[in-house]
Amino acid sequence: MRLLLIEDDKLLGESMMTSLSRHGFTVDWLERGGGVVEALRMEMFTAIILDLTLPDIDGLEVLKRLRDANFTQPVLILTARDDINDRVKGLDGGADDYLGKPFALEELLARLRVLIRRQSGSAQEQIQLGGLSLCLSEQSVKLDGERLKLTKNEFKILASLMTNAGRVMSKEQLQQSVHGWDETASDNAIEVHIHNLRKKVSGDLIKNIRGIGYIIEK
Repeated sequence: MRLLLIEDDKLLGESMMTSLSRHGFTVDWLERGGGVVEALRMEMFTAIILDLTLPDIDGLEVLKRLRDANFTQPVLILTARDDINDRVKGLDGGADDYLGKPFALEELLARLRVLIRRQSGSAQEQIQLGGLSLCLSEQSVKLDGERLKLTKNEFKILASLMTNAGRVMSKEQLQQSVHGWDETASDNAIEVHIHNLRKKVSGDLIKNIRGIGYIIEK
């Protein structure tokens, strides 16, 4: 799952990048609000974490712009502005959740998992497709009740496909779900990961749409 983090505090941003990455997320980070809509137009993100106090544009204005542009990704506002008026404005303005600073990492992770499950149409902890079950909190996958041994990148790719079930994802989008904006990443072998996943989960679950990408159908 790929997150877009908009946070101007360098220490906090670096800490969140590290912590969220350890819990299976691919995180791309912007320190200003002006590039958010363009980033969403160019690439696919599962969810957005948005600070309100930004150096160029107020976070509520960023939220308005992305909703006016019809972007529907879940937005979790994460901010020190925690009075009731800001909460109401944020939620009424299109945010899906609101968490004040300081915060506990475990609560942030739990709230993100809820947003991602809702986005994928699941109210349960597990995202279920037939006999395949993906648990975000445990970063685990089971097939007919048996836990599968997946690499970190295989899990990220499968999670991206399952949370976007019914949508075709291009090789570039899957590559970005693994590495984000990391220009030093050299892993271009999405086909190899897909090949290995097919052997582990079921040969016909992940379908290749020739010349476009891959899909797991609902």
